[in-house]
Amino acid sequence: MRVRLGRSFGWLWSAYAVSTYGTWIAFGAFPLIAVSVLHAPAFAVSLLEAAGLAVAAVVAFSLGPWVEHRAKRPVMIAMDLIRFAAMASVPIAYVLDLLSYGQLLAVSVISGTAGIAFSAASGAYLKHLVRGDQLLVANGRFEGTTWVATAAGPPLGGALIGLLGPVITVMADALSYLLSALGVLRIRGDDVVGGRDVVHGRDVVRGADVVRGTDAAAAPRDRPTRSRGADLLLGWRFILRDHVLRRLFANQILVGGLIMATAPLLSVLLLGQYHFPAWQYGLAFGIPALGGFVGARLSARLVTRHGRHRVMTVSGWLRSLFPLGLAFVRPGIPGLLTVIIVEGLLITCMGIFNPIYATERLQRTPADLTAQILSTWSAAGKLLQAALMLIWGILATLTSPLAAITFSGVLLLATPLLLPRRIHLSAPGLIERQPTAHTHGHA
Repeated sequence: MRVRLGRSFGWLWSAYAVSTYGTWIAFGAFPLIAVSVLHAPAFAVSLLEAAGLAVAAVVAFSLGPWVEHRAKRPVMIAMDLIRFAAMASVPIAYVLDLLSYGQLLAVSVISGTAGIAFSAASGAYLKHLVRGDQLLVANGRFEGTTWVATAAGPPLGGALIGLLGPVITVMADALSYLLSALGVLRIRGDDVVGGRDVVHGRDVVRGADVVRGTDAAAAPRDRPTRSRGADLLLGWRFILRDHVLRRLFANQILVGGLIMATAPLLSVLLLGQYHFPAWQYGLAFGIPALGGFVGARLSARLVTRHGRHRVMTVSGWLRSLFPLGLAFVRPGIPGLLTVIIVEGLLITCMGIFNPIYATERLQRTPADLTAQILSTWSAAGKLLQAALMLIWGILATLTSPLAAITFSGVLLLATPLLLPRRIHLSAPGLIERQPTAHTHGHA
């Protein structure tokens, strides 16, 4: 039976879907603009992506406390509007013949920072919106949407780029954020500020807290007993103190960093050295993304049958094993099939693993720290990705792209050792959340 999560979840899911499709339709547009319009050299193109990730991550560390002590829906709407304005500035500057490399870099930083803040706010709101026993289903739907967009977006974007140029796909991405903001605006009901419900016209009790809510913005935003500097470290302290979150954090950011470090190198290998046609390159990454959708749909069923910890452990081990298969990629059709099979198996395992890990993370997180922990987690992951991209770029220059990809695959084999050996269901965040979940009636 299909689990019903309510109309509010439907609007949140729709907002996420439209912005995700916009992002993947515009995938690769900035490098194309940098090369074809601004005639930037290869290093500048690499720097555009790495610097954007790094600066956005550093700025986002300070956004956690800010997001935590504000109503989440207005934050999500504001971040979408900021991303819309940043992205829309690119085609406007292009038409006016004012587009520069510096503007692309600034837009990359602004949109990346706003994206981290949006993810933190939406994660905290999802925990408030959905009962604890339905979080896995909700996260599975987000995960499935991500992988369908990953499969369909780049081919659509490629067609748009071929017909109208890369600047048009950036405009499509900008409009997707505007539609996302409208979707969030349609959500009705209470909001959450610092773990406390805020409802128009009535008091809401959560634990010992009472919030008198004629307006979400009127709720207390800062805790006077803590300094601003202490707020910035709260996410780190909680992650490092909880042994399951600590191991999940280390595993997830290392796996993500090592996989993303090889993405540009795989492009150089397939397009530059092996001379794959553009349509074959698109197939090599479009078809495997469907495995993520399948994995996301299977995730909750596998957990019901085999248990959360066993499914997380097995899928976590398998996703670290398959990338080593890229060491055997060769030119021609055999190489194309190798990439499709390896990436398909990897992404299927990620589709199974990611909703479970995301659910475990939310359930172990106190309601009043959710946004801070999610922003810390996301910022640290992006910062590590940027660093590893630069390191692996240097490694590929000293050796070869294939050798650097192989080395990443070898290192990934050790990452499952960081997975939690046992997950205790009596997590602090889960205990705190369960008593209030049925009170709100979001089903």
